[in-house]
This record gives sequence, C-alpha cells and structure tokens, in this order.
Amino acid sequence: MTVLPGFVVRVAALAALLAACPLGRAVAGPPFLTDDPEPVPYQHFEFYMLTTGTAVRGDTQGAAPGFEFNYGIVPNGQVHIIAPLAFDSPGGPAQSGYGDTELGFKYRFIDEDEHGSRPMVGIYPLIELPTGDEGRALGAGYVRAYFPVWIQKSFDGWTTYGGGGYWINQGDGTANRDYVYVGWLLQRQVTKQLAIGGEIFHQTATVAFGSTDPAATRPTTGFNIGAIYDVDEHNHLLVSIGAGLQNASTTNLFSWYLAYHITGP
Repeated sequence: MTVLPGFVVRVAALAALLAACPLGRAVAGPPFLTDDPEPVPYQHFEFYMLTTGTAVRGDTQGAAPGFEFNYGIVPNGQVHIIAPLAFDSPGGPAQSGYGDTELGFKYRFIDEDEHGSRPMVGIYPLIELPTGDEGRALGAGYVRAYFPVWIQKSFDGWTTYGGGGYWINQGDGTANRDYVYVGWLLQRQVTKQLAIGGEIFHQTATVAFGSTDPAATRPTTGFNIGAIYDVDEHNHLLVSIGAGLQNASTTNLFSWYLAYHITGP
C-alpha cells in the first residue's frame, strides 16, 4: 500500500506532538518533558501562559498560547489542567483552534529525607480529553491516559528527578497502540535566581506497524536543555529547546517551550 508522503509526515508529526507537547502528552515538569513528584503546596496555586511546539520534516505543531493551572487541593496533592490553543502548520494553510484538554492529579506519597538517602516519590496520572479537532490535526480524536511514577533527590545545589510510565493510546478504529515514556533530568541552581538543567527521554512507538508508512511508527529518543529564571518570588520565566537523537526527521527535528509562570499564596 502506498501512502502519500504528506500524509505520512502529518501522522508522524501528530504522534510527536501527542508525545512531546501539552496538546497530547503534556507530560511535563515545565520547561521539561520529564516531571517531578513535588506538588504545589496545600492551598497554593501556579499558573503558566506558554507556547510550545515540535517540528518534523514538513510540519510543525504545538500550542500558542496554552494555559496551565495547578492547585494544591490537599496536603501533598494538586489538581492540574492544561487548556491549549493548538496550531498545525504542514507547509500549506495553517490550522488553529482549541486543542485537547489535559486533566491530572499529582500526589506525593514519600517525602524526601534532606539529610539522608531517601528520595521524594509521587504519582501523576493524567487524562487527555478529545476536545481538539482531529480532522485538522489539532487533537487525537479519542481519550488518552498516562500513569507515571516520579522520583526526585536534591543535594548541594543540584536536583535530579525522573521516572516514567505507561500511556493508554488506543482510539476506536485506529491503529494507534499503547506506549511507554521514560525520562531523567539533572538541574543546577547556578545563582539565587537562575537554574539550568538538561534531560534525556525515550518513548516507544505509538502507531502499530503495518498501519501506515513505518516512518510514523518508530520510537524516539531526545533531549532538552532549559532554564528557569526567578524574576521575584511570584514571577518566573521558563525556556527549553531540544531535538531528537533517534528518528528525528519524523519525531522531533526541533522542539521548544517558553512560559511565563506565576506562583501564588
């Protein structure tokens, strides 16, 4: 069976977008894809206004803008929502509109021993609601869910965290299949206001072999480098850029994340 190259590229781009951006994966410890187990403090909130995207051969997709809100609803637990304005630019007429909505709940069940070896551990289940238009490549078209476990440890100005989990990624009548995402990050507090970090991540294939050109089914490994700058106690700037190290042309030639972050009492 022959598949039009443009269609293959769009399928690959959508797979990468769902894996790496808030429209579909939104698995993120901003500005990174890998998350941490630390929730927003009880009865506190944080808000992000962001833009994010991933470019592959012949297509670029992302959110501009997207909005994320987290609230510490219980001790050691936060509720989470991402509401994105999605875009797709396949080389022809660009598409834009509301994307898939992400809901989640992060819960820390082991706290870190700051003077010992015990790390912080938490879970962060997420669900993706198909509120975006699948026909215009602005959403998956079906419900998706992610079940990860995250671990974190800090020492002498360094913080490292990572983990991963299982994505349920099967829509009715599609060839999409479940997959695994794992990642790990190392971050350094360089000054009182500036932290710099880097991550490496891997995701298994998201589309069943035989459904389309194999270029749209391959796994991806990639990296991001990023920084967090604290303007003051409540205002922060976040940025990261990255690329794929494996099958980059159809999964992640270049990706970015930029956000203005507000933390509140």
